[in-house]
Order: sequence, then structure tokens, then C-alpha cells
Amino acid sequence: MGRNFLRLPNVSGRSSFAYSIVACSNLPKRRSIVLSFGHIMTENMTLEQLSANKCFEGEQRVYRHRSGTLNCDMTFGVFLPPAALEGKPCPVLFFLSGLTCTHENFIQKSGFQQHAARHNLIVVNPDTSPRGVEIAGQDDAYDFGSGAGFYVDAKKEPWSKHYKMYSYVTQELVDVVNANLPVVPGRRGIFGHSMGGHGALISALKNPGLYQSVSAFAPIANPAECPWGQKAFAGYLGSNPDDWAQWDATHLVSQYESTPQELFIDQGAADNFLAGKQLLPENLLAAADGNDHIQTIFKQREGYDHSYFYIATFVAEHIAYHAALLTPSA
Repeated sequence: MGRNFLRLPNVSGRSSFAYSIVACSNLPKRRSIVLSFGHIMTENMTLEQLSANKCFEGEQRVYRHRSGTLNCDMTFGVFLPPAALEGKPCPVLFFLSGLTCTHENFIQKSGFQQHAARHNLIVVNPDTSPRGVEIAGQDDAYDFGSGAGFYVDAKKEPWSKHYKMYSYVTQELVDVVNANLPVVPGRRGIFGHSMGGHGALISALKNPGLYQSVSAFAPIANPAECPWGQKAFAGYLGSNPDDWAQWDATHLVSQYESTPQELFIDQGAADNFLAGKQLLPENLLAAADGNDHIQTIFKQREGYDHSYFYIATFVAEHIAYHAALLTPSA
């Protein structure tokens, strides 16, 4: 086993830390990483490449690693544009998927790669919940448990041991990406769909400055007031409405007082979940109208539903929007 010790750059938006890498030369495209964050040590965190496919002169990869936040193995996708494959630092854009999805849906159905390649954006998309854990009832429903982590940090047992998707997305995954990919410090965006749109919105609103751009396809914009959100919040957080509010984008928008934030909200007009009052974008827009610190772009797409056909139609527009904010020359 060969040992290579590297000095990696500090992570923008996080406290300064130093760390070293122990490389396993006998395992192709696999690195065992030991990170030292001040006095905190995360041991045996591995980043294992599971696949790589050439795509629009870039490369679509899938990685697996051990998450200390979720206490399980997690898989995520990474698209490296041509510039990144040449070793040039690029901005990074995170995509959060919706209910029932894994990392595979966005990779295989959206067609985002050609647009990310054009704008030289690295795109990272994680899974939607912890996997491979043993919790009774986690597979009983499509809208709670497996595939439905709702990007919150669970407070209730038994979920609180594993279901901390918010901290995973906004902290651990950001650190893993910054430590292992050629990203530009401080050039980071986030977007998502449905439950993932909710996740993107709250991640940006709860962390001013962490993301320089944010957008959402058909987000669950006011989960404390819709059946999907109420079920998830009660199960993960408990019955206290004050605990729900801090994970609700509409409430966060109404209370937001930090650096001015622009939110790009996209909605299909023929979305059956819009008609079924699961999404409630009108509540978020009303809250934003009363807050000078929040600016919104709202686009309603006539005839489009909640599916990946809708996402594939408009993903180029979203990626161009993020590129314009993350790449000065775009």
C-alpha cells in the first residue's frame, strides 16, 4: 500500500482545517481518506468510484463513501465537465432529488450533462435518504422513510440516528466534494425537484452565503401546510409546530433577514400535485413579497406536469441561470 500525503485547500464557507490523504495504490480509483478537523477526527472515510461514463466530452461518475453523519454508506453522482477532467477548478452545482428517487434518476432522465459540459459546471447529486440501515417501517410508504428523507435532521427516535439529510447535504457532502474534486472555493449552487426543491430552498435560506445560486423545480414550498410535509415532519421532528417552522421554506422566507437572496422557482401548470395542494408555491411567493431581502423569479410552464419530461425540458435554463451567477465570464 502506497502512502501519499497531500495538502488540500481550505473549504470556503467552512472553518479552516488541515487534513491528509492516505492513498491505497492497489485499489484503482479508490482512496482511503483520513480527515483531521482541528480536534475532530473522522477515520476510515473512503471515497470509492463505482462507475465512470464518457458523456459530452466530460465524465459521469458515481461514488460511494461512508457517511459519519448518517452512519451508513451513501452513493452520489458526479458529473465532471471537460475543464475539470483537465484539472481546471470549476464551480459546483448540487442537485437534490424528490420522493422515491435515488441518485440515478437525475443522471439518467434529465439530460443535464450536455448543459453542464457547455458551462463547465461540476454537478453533484446525492441520494434522497440513508440506505442500508435497519429501522422498522422505513420501507412501508413512498413518502416517509427510504427515499423520503425530506432533507431535515430528524429529532425523533429511531430516525435521529441516521436521518440527518440536511447536515449531510450542507456540511459533510460539501466537505467531501471540496476535498476530492477540483472545485472553485466559494462558487457553489444548489437546485432540486419537489422534495429536493424544498431541500434546496431551505439549505440556502438556513445558510446565507454557503450557496451563491438556488433554484427549484416544483418545490414543496410550504411543507408545514401540506399532507406530504405534515406526515414527514411529524414522523421525523415530532408534533411541535415551532420545530416544523425551521424546516419550512415559506416560514424561512418570511423571517429571512440576512444577505439578499434570489430564488428561482419553476412550476408546471398541469402538475397534479400543484392542484392537490402539496406544493403551495403561492404561499412562498406571498411571503417573499413581504420581505425586501428576498427576490423571486417565478416561471409557470403551461401544460407541464411533475415528471422528468418537465425537468428535461427546462434543465438547460436552470443550469444557464446558475452558470451566470457562479461563473463571472458566463
